[in-house]
Amino acid sequence: MRVGVGSGNPVKRRAVERALGTNETESVESVAVPSGVSEQPTGHAETVAGAENRAAAVLEAGGYDLGVGLEGGVARFEGVDGLFLVMWAAVDDGDRVGRGSGPSLRLPDGVADRVDAGGELGPIMDDVLDTTGVARRGGAAGALTNGGLDRTDALAAAVSGALGPFVSDLY
Repeated sequence: MRVGVGSGNPVKRRAVERALGTNETESVESVAVPSGVSEQPTGHAETVAGAENRAAAVLEAGGYDLGVGLEGGVARFEGVDGLFLVMWAAVDDGDRVGRGSGPSLRLPDGVADRVDAGGELGPIMDDVLDTTGVARRGGAAGALTNGGLDRTDALAAAVSGALGPFVSDLY
């Protein structure tokens, strides 16, 4: 089986490999495709749309049995205070699409205020942590949990959920 991941980010490719438990019959490749949403997706609908767009674009690139799209965004939950980091995955085989979400992590108020003012979470976290490339390593998830949950694991949980219709007879 040939699987394309709609991103050039190695963390996202590793997350898909982890979710699939990749073996010699599967090939997971990065395919840089646009998300079709804003750089900082806001709300669940826009974040899901980005994941779906990426998965579909991978299939359009040709040669893949499954297209996987992963998108991180920020969203609020009714009845809960604060802005949350959210992550969504979509898996597309051309006939059906599976969707799954990863963990949601409340952003510190100072970070949330900067996102609400129009900033993008990745560069904001780089600034807060005085580093570069957080999104290509442990991600905001790793920083917000002091390493208890890294970005690869969080995204792999979303992919595992999106794979449900393809791996379970319950659907």
